[in-house]
Amino acid sequence: MPNRSGRLNQLLYARCPVPSPLALAMQLGWIEEAMYQLAGIEVRSLFESNNPADMPRHFEINQVNAFRQGGSAPVIWAKSKHQDTRVIGLTWTDEYQTLIALPQSGIHQVKDLRGRRIGLPQHNIQLDHSRAAALRGFCVMLESEGLSLKDVDIIDLPDHEIPTQVRDGQVVSTGTGRRGRYSYSSEIHAISHGLVDAVYVKDVRGAQATHLLGAQVIADINHHPDPYIRLNNCTPRPLTVNTWLLDHYPHLVDCLLQQTYTAGEWALRHPDETLSLLSREVGWSESWVSYAYGKEVHRSLQLDLSQENIKRLGLYKDFLLKYHFIEQDFSVSQWIDPEPMERLLKQLKHGNKRSRVLLNSKRPAGFSGLIH
Repeated sequence: MPNRSGRLNQLLYARCPVPSPLALAMQLGWIEEAMYQLAGIEVRSLFESNNPADMPRHFEINQVNAFRQGGSAPVIWAKSKHQDTRVIGLTWTDEYQTLIALPQSGIHQVKDLRGRRIGLPQHNIQLDHSRAAALRGFCVMLESEGLSLKDVDIIDLPDHEIPTQVRDGQVVSTGTGRRGRYSYSSEIHAISHGLVDAVYVKDVRGAQATHLLGAQVIADINHHPDPYIRLNNCTPRPLTVNTWLLDHYPHLVDCLLQQTYTAGEWALRHPDETLSLLSREVGWSESWVSYAYGKEVHRSLQLDLSQENIKRLGLYKDFLLKYHFIEQDFSVSQWIDPEPMERLLKQLKHGNKRSRVLLNSKRPAGFSGLIH
């Protein structure tokens, strides 16, 4: 935040458990070091807090000095609530997305879902992005077979209460978020107890749940040839910054964008190192990251503002509006700020690359760097 003199002394990085060029740049240490050398600014992780009650801020990143790249639903929701952010980059990284059923259900393909029960998670949070993702997965796959939600029975899967844990007078776990329940606890419970016939799962945790249950995949969404089918919360992934930061410190935003863009290009030449660093960032083993995001994940971290990706972001916004995950519409095209990307591409075209920070450069004494 700016101090009393108006000088910015810190940037806040909103960590999201998804592979992205921003996550890679943070693991490489490029952004942390570049910001310090450029302006003496420290970069800190927004969510590395000892207070679990801070987690709801995931949906309301109102700090003027914050930046984020991750799932699109939270930032779309926040934008619809008039949070003043701008999208300065997009990536498209396919991930494990499937509809699954147990072998004994007799369901082998999507058309077998007619008249059957599908489970949708129901989390008691401001934006139930997991429910939105599941609903989207079922909608597009049913549609691909000439069916709709009217042809299935929707069963809500609310969270079972997990008591808050207190240790030495301090709250250490609330039962929600990353310190609480497993992402697919409700789905695993429901399908294993015969309460529903099929559920949607995604990313590494979804792949693990599929293997845990011995379930069969009835729709392999992430390998579908149509990007419209694969479109969901994490495809595409927007890189957002607060408008105040962009207006008052455009040179810092340019630096952030350059380091993030360069990390995506670096990944193309360093597949093994990329997998290792992404594994460290998201907290999953390399084998699971490779399984969930493909062996070519290093080829899907390139940052752009292509018209295709902007259109896809708009389509997902429209989906969230249609199903009342957001209540107020807005223009995605006006949300995009192309100027930082245009400045960067112009520099690259003319070979005017700003000197990138060396990873082994000496840091000032007492500089703690990024806190993980």
